[in-house]
This record gives sequence, structure tokens and C-alpha cells, in this order.
Amino acid sequence: MDEIDVLLSMHGEQVYRDDGDWWKIEAWSVPPTEERPHGIRYSLTLHNKYNKRVFGHDNAHAVKPPKGKKFSGKRYEYDHLHKSAVDQGTAYEFSDCYTLLQDFFEGIDKTIAAIEDK
Repeated sequence: MDEIDVLLSMHGEQVYRDDGDWWKIEAWSVPPTEERPHGIRYSLTLHNKYNKRVFGHDNAHAVKPPKGKKFSGKRYEYDHLHKSAVDQGTAYEFSDCYTLLQDFFEGIDKTIAAIEDK
């Protein structure tokens, strides 16, 4: 089974934690496009006990580049992550499905630790 098949096989996975937080994975095979050259549409999200997304990776919509470069061309990234419940999206460099999964689960651990420290 190659890495894309591993991610696709996880489509629909939902795991509920004892503290009420939960995560889910959604992944679909799509024709490669400029926005999704790897041929995968994905949404990997962590939600709190109130069902609000507090962290996640996805490529469902474009993310505007950071401001500051006056003459740079406008390139909108689709692969991105949401570092918090209010983050509109930060560009994420997709390299492969295994790295995406690793980054997602590490992000879950960091996000939950940060919430518990408050």
C-alpha cells in the first residue's frame, strides 16, 4: 500500500478522547490540478468538546500570502494549516502523505498541551 492509499484508507476516521476533544480525517482522490498537484483533497482536524475546530490541515480553500511584499505576484496556496480556532490559514508545504499525518498528530499533541497549560 503506498502512502496515498494509507491516507485515503483513513477517510472517515474519528477518534474521541476522554477529555471531549476529538479528531477526524477526510481524504479524497482527485484529478491533479495546479491547486492540488498531488491529487489529494484532504481535511485533518482537531475539535474541542464544543465541536469547534482548534487545529487542522486542509487544502479546501486558498490562503492569501502574507502582506508585505509590495511587488510579489499573488500566489494563493491551497495546502495550509489552521494553528488555532481563529487562524484563517497558514501556508503548509505538502511533501507527502506520511509527513502530513506526522505533522497533524504532532500538531494535535502541541495544541492540546497548549490548551491544558492555560
